[in-house]
Formats: sequence, C-alpha cells, structure tokens
Amino acid sequence: MNELSFAQASHPVKSVPVPCEPTDDTLLTRFNAHFEMQTADTPERIKMAHRIRHQVYCVENLHEKSEKPDGVETDDFDLHAVHSLLIYRAAQTALGTVRLILPLPNDLHRSFAVQRVMNESARRELDKLPLHSTAEVSRFSISRQFRRIANDSGEPEESAFVSNSGPLMRLGLIQAVIRMSTEAGITHCCALMEPTLLRMLAAMGIRFRPIGPLVEFRGLRQPCCCRISDVLSTVRQQRPAFWSVLTDGGALASAF
Repeated sequence: MNELSFAQASHPVKSVPVPCEPTDDTLLTRFNAHFEMQTADTPERIKMAHRIRHQVYCVENLHEKSEKPDGVETDDFDLHAVHSLLIYRAAQTALGTVRLILPLPNDLHRSFAVQRVMNESARRELDKLPLHSTAEVSRFSISRQFRRIANDSGEPEESAFVSNSGPLMRLGLIQAVIRMSTEAGITHCCALMEPTLLRMLAAMGIRFRPIGPLVEFRGLRQPCCCRISDVLSTVRQQRPAFWSVLTDGGALASAF
C-alpha cells in the first residue's frame, strides 16, 4: 500500500516549533538566501526526488519497501504526478521533495491514493470538491541524512542554520505545492495527515478541513482537504510573513 501521509517528517512533528515570524519580508529573504525550490522537470531531478523518498520512507522511517537496486522509491501515482525539490544553495544539495498527484480526467474517483483508505461517507464528501481541479499532496519529505551531508560540507554558521531551519524548509515545500498547483490549474488539495501535523499547520494559519473519521494507516491519519485560495487568504491575514514565503512574495497569489 502506498504511503499516503502529507508529511512523514524527518523529525517528529510535535517537536518542530513554529518559526519566528518577522513583520516584513525578512523571512522570505532568509529563505531565498539559503534555499531554492526546483521543479523536478528532468529525468535527473525526478530521480533525485525518488532517491530522497527512498531515504525518508525506506531507510529513515521504514514505511515502504523498495526492491529497486538504485535506491529509489516510486509507485503508480508517479505516472500522473509532478514533483519539486528543496535545494540547499550552499552545498547545491537537494534536502527534500514533495509530490502533487494530479487528477485523472477519465477516472476522477480513483485518481488519488487517499481515496483508497477513506470510507464511503468520506469519499462522498471528497466528491463534493471539483475533482477535475483537485490534487493530492503526497511524499512531503525532508531527509535527516541529506541534511547531515549538507551540514558536514558547510561552514559552522551555515551548518547551524540548516540544523534549525526545519520549519522554514517546510514552508518552502508548501510554496512548491502552490507553484505546482498554479501551473497545473489546481484549485483544491486533499491529503492524509497526522493529527499533530494538522494542528501544527493550523498554528501557522495553514488550515485543512477534515473529511470523515480518522483512518488507521501506520498510525491514525486524518483525510483532509482545502481550497488553496482560502488557505492563502487566512495565512495572509494571520501570518503575513509566512504568506510571503508561500506565495514567493505574492508572485503565486494572483492565480487564486
């Protein structure tokens, strides 16, 4: 069975603090100074995304098994998905990845991994969304091992920054979700999340709506969804510096 969680974090979610929020664009400036989001639009970049997934899901957390000899993790949903990479500029190293599973125009009700684990009432609730413009957020991953490699290759000050910037990196991955959604004409997202992660995101102004009951999948997980424009509107009101990172200074906001 496919790993469906929105974030199987490289560190336990409950130990991750919400980043300190400046009152201007210094958070975005800080992000751009140290990180870059790249669309995985070449075979080499896609393979890197698959390698990070293997490291996080098959090595660091043992959620998946991979028999592939080249150390990658893939599944059938990759055939209709887009991917992004989180790049640490100082080492030109990819530390994380996220995937957006796109809807199948001819099979909307079997497009997403989350649809396999929801009960009937939850599926009916999901079906109320415009499935043709809905995508599933998946394989939200930041590797502990890749971060160690980056730390070892950098200056002490940079290494300390990477060690303490998990929340900022997660904002970058969500920025990638928004960018990929913009490019694919996606207006709504669904996901399967740990309840702790839902609460952490809500504290950052990023609110997903639960759909149906919790499901058992390597622990309790909550099917949930959001309308991207609603999320961005709330974040802009409550956490404007976070909004600046999520929308790349507003450049991604106009599509919603």
